[in-house]
Amino acid sequence: MKRFWSGLKEYRKECILGPAFKLLEAVFELIVPLIIARLVDEGLRQQALPVVWRCVLQLVLMALLGLAASVTAQYFAARAAIGFSTALRHDLFAHIQSFSYADLDRFGSSTLITRITGDINQVQTGINLGLRLLLRSPFVVFGALIMACSIDPGSALVFGGVILALFLIVFGIILGTMPLQKKVREGLDSVTAATRENLSGVRVIRAFVQEENQSERFTRLNRLLTKIQLFTGRLTAAMNPMTFLALNAGILLLIHTGALKVDGGGLTQGQLIALYNYMGQILVELIKLANLIVTLTKSAACARRVNDILLTPSSQEDGEALLPEGPVSLSFEDVSVRYSATGDPSLEHVSFSAAPGETVGIIGGTGSGKTTLVSLVPRFYDVSAGSVKLGGRDVREYRLASLRKAVGIVPQHAVLFRGTIRSNLLWRDPDATEEELREALRTAQASDVIEKKELGLDEPVRQGGTNFSGGQRQRLTIARALTGRPAVLILDDSSSALDYATDAALRRSLRELSWKPVTLIVSQRTASVRFADRILVLDDGACIAQGTHEELLETCPVYREIHEAQQELPSDEKGGGRR
Repeated sequence: MKRFWSGLKEYRKECILGPAFKLLEAVFELIVPLIIARLVDEGLRQQALPVVWRCVLQLVLMALLGLAASVTAQYFAARAAIGFSTALRHDLFAHIQSFSYADLDRFGSSTLITRITGDINQVQTGINLGLRLLLRSPFVVFGALIMACSIDPGSALVFGGVILALFLIVFGIILGTMPLQKKVREGLDSVTAATRENLSGVRVIRAFVQEENQSERFTRLNRLLTKIQLFTGRLTAAMNPMTFLALNAGILLLIHTGALKVDGGGLTQGQLIALYNYMGQILVELIKLANLIVTLTKSAACARRVNDILLTPSSQEDGEALLPEGPVSLSFEDVSVRYSATGDPSLEHVSFSAAPGETVGIIGGTGSGKTTLVSLVPRFYDVSAGSVKLGGRDVREYRLASLRKAVGIVPQHAVLFRGTIRSNLLWRDPDATEEELREALRTAQASDVIEKKELGLDEPVRQGGTNFSGGQRQRLTIARALTGRPAVLILDDSSSALDYATDAALRRSLRELSWKPVTLIVSQRTASVRFADRILVLDDGACIAQGTHEELLETCPVYREIHEAQQELPSDEKGGGRR
């Protein structure tokens, strides 16, 4: 955690000035009861009007000075809290970006979203309140005790007993709620995950009429979170009535003993009022301190959750070499992959090679490891055994930025980002010219998408590309992958939403590319891979055969079965759907 808080060093000045001005405000506040005592004893009791006016002006001055000190302290505290949380959020996001797919799978996107938003916001709140109140509240409590002792040492026992009782109540409740705060955050993660899953899969849920089941699931998770929060809230809520009870008992005892001393001449009326005011200050500050500790407890739990992410190193180490520009060869040498140390292998002993300009088709049943195989090239995952080589060198030797700049990938699910068509195409190469963008669109058979739009390349794209059809999104993502002329082009089931004529035109355009990339085509259609230079047939993580379309029809029963099954389907049903 020491490293976690090191970011506050940049705000050392704010972290000093914020509490300092709060302590200055507390000093003004502690002086007020003494002025009121003088106002009562020397002004009102003796009917000395000049003393009354002097005391009133002093009270107004204390109020103005206290307000100025409070606003200044708030400014510095907010500056430190917001600046630290902004830098922390940036660092956490950058660290998450360094994670491999395996790391992201381990944590889960919903948990990461909660930690980068809600958890950091809670840390920000804790820092803000901590800088303002962590020193001020104890200072006022003990300052009020000392001032009360200076007025009447005999009242110290009453004040000391009340403070001790309040501390026992406050810290007893705090210690009881600390373990519950972690459970609350875990419950929030579960609710966030369920919400995100339902929103992203709303069409599937409605298609299978699962609204009621999903509502019941969400209600169950929400009720569990509510139950934990209610229990924690009730325990925390007991703090105020118990502290008020202890303090009011102290006030009754103070007034009783004070009244006797006033009758006996040991105290003046003004001094008794001052003692009462100091007791009230102690009440207010201890309640503030109790609420502050609750907030700091939540913030500490959130800080630990964020720190856990920051302390988790990426499972991938960046290389040092730079990938040379131009065409490169690709080879898999006895590659095996396990997603976890104890799990079954997702790929086993896969070997093949491809020269610049060659096309490799990859086909197989659901879960056979097709996407896993192509994910090894840009190092989304790392091999467990064997090696993947690009340009004759293991991909783990290259810098990730250099490697991924040379790989153009079209994922299974076409994803477009909010902005314009132009801004989406420029993701791969920000320096691409207008002509290069249009060349990529022509190759991807997406020119008609632009021509039909009034603003052309500057046509707005909604979040997720929802203002485009599935086929248009796929063609635009293919064009994005082609921008910048990558050395390796990966099409992961990227033609599932395309008709056969468009798919054929796309394959023809890819074969005619002038810069000769190694092309990997993952598909469930034999028609999409039949003209590839080599076709890999995967089954349960193993490459059971490889060769040309004609060779596999003769030698591989699995490939022949897939091909014949698709030949028997009507033309609009061939190729199945997505994996």
